[in-house]
Amino acid sequence: MSHHKQVLRETLFSWLPLAVAIIVVSGLVYIVAQQNYRLSANDPQIQIAQDIAAALTKGEAQSNAIVPSTPVSEMAPSLSTFVAIYSATGTPIGSSAAIGGELPAIAENILVAVKKTGESRVTWQPKSDIKIAAVITSFTNPSESGFVLVGRSLKETDNRIAQMGIISAIATLVALLLSYLVMWQLAKKSAPHHEHMEHEGEHHHTHPA
Repeated sequence: MSHHKQVLRETLFSWLPLAVAIIVVSGLVYIVAQQNYRLSANDPQIQIAQDIAAALTKGEAQSNAIVPSTPVSEMAPSLSTFVAIYSATGTPIGSSAAIGGELPAIAENILVAVKKTGESRVTWQPKSDIKIAAVITSFTNPSESGFVLVGRSLKETDNRIAQMGIISAIATLVALLLSYLVMWQLAKKSAPHHEHMEHEGEHHHTHPA
C-alpha cells in the first residue's frame, strides 16, 4: 500500500466517529426545528378556539351567530384561519370554510379524544390535498354542547420545513467535507515526521558487511 493511500485510509477511520456525530447532531437540530415550526402553527387557533368555547359555555353567544350554516369560502386554496362548530354527536352545525361546497366532517376518534381531555391539537387531513393544523375544544351550556374546531392550512409551514430540510442537508454535507479535509491535512503534516522517524530507525539498524 502506498504512503498516500495509507494516509487516506487512516484519516477515513479517524474521521468516521466525527462524521457520525455531525450527522446525529444535524438530525436532532432538524427534528427540533421541525417540531417548533409545527407547534407554532397552532398558536392563533389555540386562543380563538378557547375564546369561542368559553363564550359558548357562558351563553354569551350562540353557534349560529359565530359561524354560518352555509360556508362562505373553500378550505383548499385559502391560507386563512377558519372556524367550524359541531354538535355533541359530531354533526357539523356551521363553518366559515367548506370542502367541496360541503360542511367539513371530522373523524369520530378525534372527538373521542377531545371528550377525554377537553382539547386536542392535531394535524387534520380531510382530503389528500388539504392539510390543516387544527385545534378542537369542547363546550357545554344548558341549551347545547359540542365542539369548536379552529384550523388553518399547513401549506406554508410544510414549505418552510422542506426548505429547512434542504438547507440542513447542505450544511451537513459541507460540515462533513470540511471536517474530513481538516483531518486529512493534519494527517499529511504529521506523516513526514513519522516517515522521517522510520528512516532513522532503518539507518540505525543497518550494519556494514
